[in-house]
Amino acid sequence: MRFRRIPAGSFEMGSPATEQGHSEDEQQHTVTLTRSFYIQTTELTQAQWQAVMGDNPSSFRDPERPVENVSWLDAQAFITRLNETTAQGSYRLPTEAEWEYAARAGSLSTFACGYTEECLRDMAWYDANAQGQTRPVAQKQANAWGLYDMHGNVNEWVQDWKAPYSGAPQTDPTGPAQGELRVIRGGAFRYGPDALRAAMRNTAGPSLRVDFVGFRLVYLP
Repeated sequence: MRFRRIPAGSFEMGSPATEQGHSEDEQQHTVTLTRSFYIQTTELTQAQWQAVMGDNPSSFRDPERPVENVSWLDAQAFITRLNETTAQGSYRLPTEAEWEYAARAGSLSTFACGYTEECLRDMAWYDANAQGQTRPVAQKQANAWGLYDMHGNVNEWVQDWKAPYSGAPQTDPTGPAQGELRVIRGGAFRYGPDALRAAMRNTAGPSLRVDFVGFRLVYLP
């Protein structure tokens, strides 16, 4: 697994009301992350999952494709087992704020590459080019911070329970302490461009397993 250090900083989380595909639950607000973190450069692959868990639940079998058919609870089980074998540091899912900050990579646009579907074609697997299936990770262009498939391929579980944004500035937000739905981010191979926007928030129950949701890890040294 490879990780990229993401520097501390502030950014505008959410989307402006004028953005195509904007939803009311994407109210734009300033978020400050006071600590740097390391995020996996790709979605967790099937080979990486199998090396820890000993099985492969995925529908689209290929060691270099992202693992899917894994729930938020499954992701936590993977992280627990991985941490048990790690001599230094620890792993977890990214928070929703960390995920969007990393996906934007300093951009304010709809996608990390700009505002149009034309740029998205070079950066993401989605309904126009994926042919109805996942693809091996890191085959498209990385964003400015060296991260692959933050748009498309599979949706990604993050740590947070879903909650409305307050609109007020936030520092190191982690979401509510409890809830019913976990947040998933990034869009997937089945979806059109609007669902791949950096600000797009999707949700699911923590036990959901489908072939278009996986995850990537954060590492804390």
